[in-house]
Amino acid sequence: MKILIIEDEPALRETIAGYFLKEGFICEAAEDFHVALEKVTLYEYDLVVLDISLPGGNGLEVLRQLKKIHPETGVLILSAKNSLDDKIMGLDLGADDYLTKPFHLPELNARVKALLRRRVFKGSPNVVFEEIEIDPMNNVMQVHAKPVELTKKEYDLLLYFITNKNRVLTKAAIAEHLWGDYMDLADNFDLVYSHIKNLRKKIMQHGGNDYIKTVYGMGYKWV
Repeated sequence: MKILIIEDEPALRETIAGYFLKEGFICEAAEDFHVALEKVTLYEYDLVVLDISLPGGNGLEVLRQLKKIHPETGVLILSAKNSLDDKIMGLDLGADDYLTKPFHLPELNARVKALLRRRVFKGSPNVVFEEIEIDPMNNVMQVHAKPVELTKKEYDLLLYFITNKNRVLTKAAIAEHLWGDYMDLADNFDLVYSHIKNLRKKIMQHGGNDYIKTVYGMGYKWV
């Protein structure tokens, strides 16, 4: 799962990013309005943690633009105690939840995971596709009710495919999702091919079907 943290306070931004990195998320960060707007325009995220008081502009405008481009992205607003109007406007613009500063990181973590369950997994604790079942909160995957050992990147790749089934995913999009925004500058995507090959092999070794189809000249599709 890939999170963008939009927060102008360096210490808080780094603390949140460090916490979610330990939780297994890929974290990108933006420190002001212009960087935040650029990132939500160029890249896709599963969730955005958004402070609406930003240098250079209003975070609500970032939210407005994000929802035009990627309406499926989850948004959790960080707000000051006296900003009720901003909270209401943020929810009206499509934010899913808000948290008032100061807050405890475990509460933020719980809110984020609940939001992801609603947004990405449609409220279900597990993701099921035919003979494959994934427990996203515990990073466990099974084929025909038998556990399959995956690396962290293979697990993230599988979840990315299933939550985007029947959609063509370019190698660049896959690389960006697994390794972060800087991967769009990579010269080649051999790592993507290698991880797809290993994931396909492990699923089929445990009796699963091959759902990863190559779309020549474009990328891959889970069908």
